[in-house]
Amino acid sequence: MSDQASTLRTEPTEIQITPLLSKLRDYLVLTKPEVNLLILLTASAGYYLGSPGKFHSSGWLHTLIGTLLVASGTATLNQWMEKVWDGQMRRTATRPLPAGRISSRQAFAFGTLLSVAGGLYLLWMVNRLSSVLAISTLLSYLLIYTPLKRYTALCTLLGAFPGAMPTLIGWSAACGTVDRQAMLLFAVLFLWQFPHFLAIALMYREDYERAGYCMLPRFDLDARFTRTEIVIFTLALIMTTTAATIKPGAWLYVGFMLAAGAFLLYHSVQVATSASRALARALLRASVIYLPIALIIMALGKR
Repeated sequence: MSDQASTLRTEPTEIQITPLLSKLRDYLVLTKPEVNLLILLTASAGYYLGSPGKFHSSGWLHTLIGTLLVASGTATLNQWMEKVWDGQMRRTATRPLPAGRISSRQAFAFGTLLSVAGGLYLLWMVNRLSSVLAISTLLSYLLIYTPLKRYTALCTLLGAFPGAMPTLIGWSAACGTVDRQAMLLFAVLFLWQFPHFLAIALMYREDYERAGYCMLPRFDLDARFTRTEIVIFTLALIMTTTAATIKPGAWLYVGFMLAAGAFLLYHSVQVATSASRALARALLRASVIYLPIALIIMALGKR
């Protein structure tokens, strides 16, 4: 009898907690945590490489918190803007907004709150420049890249600018300015995005077209132009990372960087010579492996 009473007492709590956890999980999905992980990685690299002297862990932590808030708000507002079209693609139809698990009003309020909180956090806890760069990233992503995805394949080029900004946010947070070395690091992430995102565009071309997105040029019916682009940008990336690593006594790191670049180039050439989606997926994985390795080599080179 007591066991039955205990069961009756716990069931209502379980019924209440489960929907709450589900709702929290949906809000987490809106922030795109897998993307934020890369953003925090690149912001951390910028902070470390931009630190003029001793590395300040508290400043780094404040930078990551503010950057994470703005990035999460940007991701949420991006999905709020693209709710209708996300519902037309297989890979995004189950997201919280198109699936109806979170309303447009809730998503807009959540995304705005995160964005404003992140911008103010960076302003108060880090410095003005990092806050300005973070808000500029948000605005350019939402007001330029997101709308242009439906009109021109140049959206990938324009979207690579806000995509590379976390490096500058981290750098400016560490030293309060942006110099030539910071722009070199910015160029690394800028170029890396092309093999990464063009591989995704090749994998989901029909899905994007179904929703009316122009992720690949309309004239590039056989994707040969896009596959050539991938190789060209990979070569440019290898040259840029090598230039960023060349310092007196740093030839060992240059060798490591070239080896990492050869790994990414191999997968890029594989995609360039075949229309296989499996090879495009392999390139996507290779790009995700390559980026942290390249940033670690640059960080070790600084030491």
